[in-house]
Amino acid sequence: MNFLEERILKDGIVKPNNVLKVDSFLNHQMDISLMEEIGQEFHRRFADKNITKILTIEASGIGIACFVAKEFGVPMVFAKKSHSINIDSEVYMAEVESFTKKTKNNVIVSKKFLKQDDRVLIIDDFLANGCALQGLIGISKTAGATVEGIGIVIEKGFQIGGQVIRNLGIQLESLAIVDAMDAETGAITFREQ
Repeated sequence: MNFLEERILKDGIVKPNNVLKVDSFLNHQMDISLMEEIGQEFHRRFADKNITKILTIEASGIGIACFVAKEFGVPMVFAKKSHSINIDSEVYMAEVESFTKKTKNNVIVSKKFLKQDDRVLIIDDFLANGCALQGLIGISKTAGATVEGIGIVIEKGFQIGGQVIRNLGIQLESLAIVDAMDAETGAITFREQ
């Protein structure tokens, strides 16, 4: 069992409808020591890639992606869920659906922050159905950038997203893969990696 699986078992809460609540340490309140360890682990797993940008989506991926970007010594860019007056009109856009919020958003990245010569590592907190990742992959491809890999903190292995992304031939590294959860007992089963 790895450091993240131990923390999920200790502080994660299984809710109905396949929701794993990890807001006490990952995506609402953040354990900074854990974030540093996550950043270091993603750096170790993608050290052979010549990463020039870390790409994520607001909001929960931002904090994690910052720690990964620090390890690689490169900028972090996040896709915004709304267009505001301080964003240039030249943007890449993709529609993504949120598993937990059951909403669809157009996410955007300014064209000045993602270029053809970028080698992108996409980072996010959760992988369920893969919609957000597909949107970020689409934005990267539209920019002409190369997606070198994807780092996920927690993958729900019982949902289709992991298989969909792996079928694209992109290196996908998930720090913890949950194969089953039981909201009644709170039991969590992890996939051996």
